[in-house]
Amino acid sequence: MDENISARSALFLGLESSCDDTAAAVVSCPPEGRVKIKSSVVMGQSNLHEAFGGVVPEIAARAHAERLDLCVANALEEAGCDLQDVTGIGVTAGPGLIGGVLSGVMCAKGLALGADKPLIGVNHLAGHALTPRLTEQIAFPYLMLLVSGGHCQFLIVSGPDQYHRLGGSIDDAPGEAFDKTARLIGLGQPGGPAIENAALLGDRKRFSFPRPLLGRAGCDMSFSGLKTAVLRSRDALLLEQGGLHPQDQCDLSASFQTAVADVLAKKTKRALTEYLTVAPPQPCLAMAGG
Repeated sequence: MDENISARSALFLGLESSCDDTAAAVVSCPPEGRVKIKSSVVMGQSNLHEAFGGVVPEIAARAHAERLDLCVANALEEAGCDLQDVTGIGVTAGPGLIGGVLSGVMCAKGLALGADKPLIGVNHLAGHALTPRLTEQIAFPYLMLLVSGGHCQFLIVSGPDQYHRLGGSIDDAPGEAFDKTARLIGLGQPGGPAIENAALLGDRKRFSFPRPLLGRAGCDMSFSGLKTAVLRSRDALLLEQGGLHPQDQCDLSASFQTAVADVLAKKTKRALTEYLTVAPPQPCLAMAGG
Protein backbone atom coordinates (compact mmCIF):
# COMPACT_ATOMS: atom_id res chain seq x y z
CA MET A 1 0.00 0.00 0.00
CA ASP A 2 1.11 3.57 -0.72
CA GLU A 3 3.10 4.77 2.29
CA ASN A 4 1.65 8.27 1.86
CA ILE A 5 -1.94 7.10 2.39
CA SER A 6 -1.69 7.65 6.14
CA ALA A 7 -0.67 11.29 5.59
CA ARG A 8 -3.89 12.30 3.82
CA SER A 9 -7.60 11.72 4.19
CA ALA A 10 -8.32 8.19 3.01
CA LEU A 11 -11.50 6.44 1.94
CA PHE A 12 -11.58 2.66 2.23
CA LEU A 13 -14.01 0.07 0.90
CA GLY A 14 -14.27 -3.04 3.05
CA LEU A 15 -15.75 -6.45 2.17
CA GLU A 16 -16.75 -9.21 4.60
CA SER A 17 -17.93 -12.73 3.73
CA SER A 18 -16.41 -15.03 6.34
CA CYS A 19 -19.65 -16.67 7.47
CA ASP A 20 -23.29 -16.07 6.51
CA ASP A 21 -23.49 -12.28 6.18
CA THR A 22 -22.43 -10.55 2.98
CA ALA A 23 -21.27 -7.06 3.92
CA ALA A 24 -19.61 -4.01 2.44
CA ALA A 25 -18.79 -0.67 4.02
CA VAL A 26 -17.10 2.60 3.15
CA VAL A 27 -15.02 4.20 5.89
CA SER A 28 -13.43 7.65 5.89
CA CYS A 29 -10.08 7.87 7.68
CA PRO A 30 -8.87 11.47 8.14
CA PRO A 31 -5.19 11.95 9.09
CA GLU A 32 -6.38 13.50 12.35
CA GLY A 33 -9.75 13.04 13.98
CA ARG A 34 -12.34 10.30 14.24
CA VAL A 35 -12.94 7.61 11.67
CA LYS A 36 -16.38 7.90 10.07
CA ILE A 37 -18.46 5.02 8.76
CA LYS A 38 -20.03 6.51 5.64
CA SER A 39 -22.00 3.40 4.72
CA SER A 40 -22.55 -0.15 5.92
CA VAL A 41 -24.60 -2.65 3.93
CA VAL A 42 -25.31 -6.14 5.27
CA MET A 43 -27.18 -8.86 3.42
CA GLY A 44 -28.07 -11.71 5.77
CA GLN A 45 -28.66 -15.33 4.84
CA SER A 46 -30.58 -16.71 7.81
CA ASN A 47 -33.57 -17.56 5.61
CA LEU A 48 -31.33 -19.72 3.39
CA HIS A 49 -29.97 -21.82 6.25
CA GLU A 50 -32.89 -22.04 8.68
CA ALA A 51 -34.23 -25.31 7.28
CA PHE A 52 -30.83 -26.98 7.82
CA GLY A 53 -30.47 -25.99 11.49
CA GLY A 54 -27.23 -24.08 10.91
CA VAL A 55 -25.01 -22.47 8.32
CA VAL A 56 -24.29 -24.66 5.27
CA PRO A 57 -20.88 -23.56 3.92
CA GLU A 58 -21.66 -24.35 0.27
CA ILE A 59 -24.92 -22.41 0.33
CA ALA A 60 -23.23 -19.50 2.09
CA ALA A 61 -20.41 -19.34 -0.46
CA ARG A 62 -22.84 -19.38 -3.39
CA ALA A 63 -24.95 -16.62 -1.83
CA HIS A 64 -21.86 -14.48 -1.25
CA ALA A 65 -20.81 -14.86 -4.87
CA GLU A 66 -24.27 -13.80 -6.01
CA ARG A 67 -24.60 -10.81 -3.66
CA LEU A 68 -21.18 -9.22 -3.33
CA ASP A 69 -21.42 -7.04 -6.44
CA LEU A 70 -24.80 -5.63 -5.39
CA CYS A 71 -23.61 -5.19 -1.80
CA VAL A 72 -20.58 -3.18 -2.95
CA ALA A 73 -22.67 -1.07 -5.33
CA ASN A 74 -25.15 -0.25 -2.56
CA ALA A 75 -22.36 0.65 -0.12
CA LEU A 76 -20.73 3.02 -2.62
CA GLU A 77 -24.07 4.62 -3.48
CA GLU A 78 -24.97 5.09 0.19
CA ALA A 79 -21.57 6.71 0.80
CA GLY A 80 -22.02 9.03 -2.17
CA CYS A 81 -18.88 7.93 -3.98
CA ASP A 82 -17.69 5.57 -6.68
CA LEU A 83 -14.84 3.09 -6.85
CA GLN A 84 -12.41 5.64 -8.28
CA ASP A 85 -12.84 7.78 -5.14
CA VAL A 86 -11.67 4.92 -2.93
CA THR A 87 -8.09 4.97 -1.61
CA GLY A 88 -7.87 1.23 -0.98
CA ILE A 89 -9.92 -1.95 -0.67
CA GLY A 90 -9.88 -4.18 2.40
CA VAL A 91 -11.27 -7.70 2.55
CA THR A 92 -11.57 -10.44 5.15
CA ALA A 93 -8.82 -12.94 4.29
CA GLY A 94 -9.55 -15.39 7.12
CA PRO A 95 -10.25 -17.10 9.38
CA GLY A 96 -13.73 -18.16 8.31
CA LEU A 97 -15.64 -20.56 6.08
CA ILE A 98 -13.19 -21.05 3.23
CA GLY A 99 -15.75 -20.83 0.42
CA GLY A 100 -17.14 -17.55 1.69
CA VAL A 101 -13.69 -16.09 2.32
CA LEU A 102 -12.61 -17.01 -1.22
CA SER A 103 -15.74 -15.39 -2.68
CA GLY A 104 -14.92 -12.14 -0.92
CA VAL A 105 -11.23 -12.22 -1.78
CA MET A 106 -11.88 -12.90 -5.46
CA CYS A 107 -14.41 -10.08 -5.64
CA ALA A 108 -12.03 -7.67 -3.90
CA LYS A 109 -9.14 -8.71 -6.16
CA GLY A 110 -11.24 -8.02 -9.23
CA LEU A 111 -12.29 -4.60 -7.95
CA ALA A 112 -8.74 -3.67 -6.95
CA LEU A 113 -7.27 -4.79 -10.26
CA GLY A 114 -9.93 -3.10 -12.34
CA ALA A 115 -9.70 0.21 -10.47
CA ASP A 116 -5.93 0.02 -9.85
CA LYS A 117 -6.37 0.30 -6.09
CA PRO A 118 -4.32 -1.20 -3.24
CA LEU A 119 -5.76 -4.43 -1.80
CA ILE A 120 -5.43 -5.11 1.93
CA GLY A 121 -6.15 -8.56 3.37
CA VAL A 122 -7.57 -8.26 6.88
CA ASN A 123 -7.54 -10.92 9.59
CA HIS A 124 -11.12 -11.43 10.69
CA LEU A 125 -10.22 -11.57 14.39
CA ALA A 126 -8.01 -8.48 14.18
CA GLY A 127 -10.98 -6.68 12.66
CA HIS A 128 -13.10 -7.62 15.67
CA ALA A 129 -10.34 -6.62 18.08
CA LEU A 130 -9.87 -3.16 16.55
CA THR A 131 -13.53 -2.33 15.91
CA PRO A 132 -14.11 -0.57 19.28
CA ARG A 133 -11.56 2.07 18.26
CA LEU A 134 -13.86 3.14 15.42
CA THR A 135 -16.30 4.67 17.89
CA GLU A 136 -14.35 5.13 21.14
CA GLN A 137 -11.10 6.83 22.10
CA ILE A 138 -9.33 3.75 23.45
CA ALA A 139 -5.62 3.83 24.20
CA PHE A 140 -3.30 0.88 23.64
CA PRO A 141 -2.89 -1.52 25.30
CA TYR A 142 -6.43 -2.60 26.09
CA LEU A 143 -7.97 -5.91 27.05
CA MET A 144 -10.25 -7.47 24.45
CA LEU A 145 -12.84 -10.17 25.09
CA LEU A 146 -13.54 -11.46 21.60
CA VAL A 147 -16.66 -13.62 21.49
CA SER A 148 -18.11 -14.77 18.19
CA GLY A 149 -19.73 -17.76 16.53
CA GLY A 150 -16.44 -19.52 15.93
CA HIS A 151 -13.98 -17.93 18.35
CA CYS A 152 -13.60 -16.90 21.97
CA GLN A 153 -10.39 -15.46 23.37
CA PHE A 154 -8.85 -12.85 25.63
CA LEU A 155 -6.31 -10.56 23.94
CA ILE A 156 -4.13 -7.73 25.09
CA VAL A 157 -4.18 -5.41 22.09
CA SER A 158 -1.05 -3.24 22.01
CA GLY A 159 -1.30 -2.02 18.41
CA PRO A 160 -2.95 -2.71 15.04
CA ASP A 161 -0.71 -5.75 14.58
CA GLN A 162 0.33 -6.48 18.18
CA TYR A 163 -1.72 -9.04 20.09
CA HIS A 164 -0.95 -11.12 23.15
CA ARG A 165 -3.34 -14.01 23.70
CA LEU A 166 -4.08 -14.71 27.36
CA GLY A 167 -6.37 -17.65 26.74
CA GLY A 168 -9.57 -18.76 25.08
CA SER A 169 -11.91 -21.63 24.41
CA ILE A 170 -10.16 -24.97 23.97
CA ASP A 171 -13.14 -26.48 22.13
CA ASP A 172 -16.49 -24.94 21.14
CA ALA A 173 -16.87 -21.18 20.97
CA PRO A 174 -19.91 -19.78 22.83
CA GLY A 175 -21.74 -19.03 19.58
CA GLU A 176 -21.25 -22.61 18.41
CA ALA A 177 -22.44 -23.92 21.77
CA PHE A 178 -25.55 -21.73 21.59
CA ASP A 179 -26.37 -23.00 18.09
CA LYS A 180 -25.89 -26.65 19.05
CA THR A 181 -27.88 -26.27 22.26
CA ALA A 182 -30.74 -24.58 20.42
CA ARG A 183 -30.90 -27.53 18.02
CA LEU A 184 -30.83 -30.04 20.88
CA ILE A 185 -33.86 -28.53 22.58
CA GLY A 186 -35.86 -27.80 19.44
CA LEU A 187 -35.42 -24.04 19.11
CA GLY A 188 -34.81 -22.16 15.89
CA GLN A 189 -31.66 -20.75 14.38
CA PRO A 190 -29.59 -18.73 14.90
CA GLY A 191 -29.27 -20.22 18.34
CA GLY A 192 -28.13 -17.12 20.22
CA PRO A 193 -31.31 -15.06 19.84
CA ALA A 194 -33.49 -18.16 20.15
CA ILE A 195 -31.99 -19.15 23.50
CA GLU A 196 -31.86 -15.57 24.76
CA ASN A 197 -35.57 -15.06 24.07
CA ALA A 198 -36.55 -18.39 25.60
CA ALA A 199 -34.38 -17.73 28.66
CA LEU A 200 -36.40 -14.60 29.46
CA LEU A 201 -39.27 -16.90 30.42
CA GLY A 202 -37.15 -19.58 32.08
CA ASP A 203 -35.93 -20.58 35.53
CA ARG A 204 -32.13 -20.39 35.47
CA LYS A 205 -31.87 -22.43 38.67
CA ARG A 206 -33.88 -25.45 37.53
CA PHE A 207 -30.92 -27.24 35.94
CA SER A 208 -27.45 -27.31 37.49
CA PHE A 209 -25.02 -27.22 34.59
CA PRO A 210 -21.21 -27.37 35.00
CA ARG A 211 -18.88 -24.38 34.73
CA PRO A 212 -15.92 -26.05 32.97
CA LEU A 213 -12.32 -25.07 33.81
CA LEU A 214 -13.28 -22.55 36.49
CA GLY A 215 -11.07 -24.46 38.91
CA ARG A 216 -8.08 -24.26 36.58
CA ALA A 217 -5.68 -21.33 36.63
CA GLY A 218 -5.43 -19.13 33.57
CA CYS A 219 -7.93 -17.79 31.08
CA ASP A 220 -8.77 -20.89 29.04
CA MET A 221 -12.44 -21.89 28.75
CA SER A 222 -14.45 -24.90 27.62
CA PHE A 223 -18.06 -25.00 26.47
CA SER A 224 -18.50 -28.44 24.89
CA GLY A 225 -19.28 -30.00 28.28
CA LEU A 226 -22.23 -27.66 28.68
CA LYS A 227 -23.70 -28.98 25.46
CA THR A 228 -23.34 -32.54 26.77
CA ALA A 229 -25.02 -31.57 30.05
CA VAL A 230 -27.96 -30.07 28.16
CA LEU A 231 -28.22 -33.26 26.07
CA ARG A 232 -28.41 -35.43 29.19
CA SER A 233 -31.04 -33.21 30.80
CA ARG A 234 -33.07 -33.21 27.60
CA ASP A 235 -32.88 -37.00 27.26
CA ALA A 236 -33.98 -37.42 30.88
CA LEU A 237 -37.03 -35.25 30.22
CA LEU A 238 -37.84 -37.16 27.04
CA LEU A 239 -37.66 -40.46 28.93
CA GLU A 240 -39.72 -39.15 31.84
CA GLN A 241 -42.48 -37.28 30.00
CA GLY A 242 -42.17 -38.27 26.35
CA GLY A 243 -41.24 -34.83 25.05
CA LEU A 244 -40.17 -31.29 25.87
CA HIS A 245 -42.76 -28.79 27.05
CA PRO A 246 -42.27 -25.10 26.14
CA GLN A 247 -41.38 -24.35 29.76
CA ASP A 248 -38.69 -27.05 29.65
CA GLN A 249 -37.13 -25.30 26.66
CA CYS A 250 -37.19 -21.98 28.49
CA ASP A 251 -35.69 -23.43 31.68
CA LEU A 252 -32.96 -25.28 29.77
CA SER A 253 -32.16 -22.07 27.88
CA ALA A 254 -31.98 -19.96 31.03
CA SER A 255 -29.81 -22.48 32.88
CA PHE A 256 -27.47 -22.90 29.92
CA GLN A 257 -27.15 -19.17 29.27
CA THR A 258 -26.42 -18.48 32.94
CA ALA A 259 -23.65 -21.09 32.95
CA VAL A 260 -21.99 -19.54 29.89
CA ALA A 261 -22.27 -16.06 31.40
CA ASP A 262 -20.72 -17.24 34.67
CA VAL A 263 -17.73 -18.74 32.86
CA LEU A 264 -17.17 -15.60 30.80
CA ALA A 265 -17.53 -13.30 33.81
CA LYS A 266 -15.13 -15.20 36.07
CA LYS A 267 -12.53 -15.76 33.36
CA THR A 268 -12.75 -12.08 32.45
CA LYS A 269 -11.81 -11.21 36.03
CA ARG A 270 -8.71 -13.39 35.72
CA ALA A 271 -7.80 -11.79 32.40
CA LEU A 272 -8.19 -8.35 33.95
CA THR A 273 -5.77 -9.29 36.72
CA GLU A 274 -3.11 -10.17 34.13
CA TYR A 275 -3.87 -7.14 31.97
CA LEU A 276 -3.63 -4.64 34.82
CA THR A 277 0.06 -5.43 35.24
CA VAL A 278 0.72 -3.75 31.86
CA ALA A 279 -2.29 -1.42 31.61
CA PRO A 280 -2.02 2.30 30.79
CA PRO A 281 -3.18 4.97 33.30
CA GLN A 282 -6.73 4.57 31.99
CA PRO A 283 -7.21 0.81 31.55
CA CYS A 284 -9.94 -0.45 29.26
CA LEU A 285 -11.84 -3.68 28.71
CA ALA A 286 -13.49 -3.91 25.30
CA MET A 287 -15.79 -6.61 23.97
CA ALA A 288 -16.46 -7.46 20.34
CA GLY A 289 -17.61 -10.28 18.12
CA GLY A 290 -20.59 -11.39 16.14
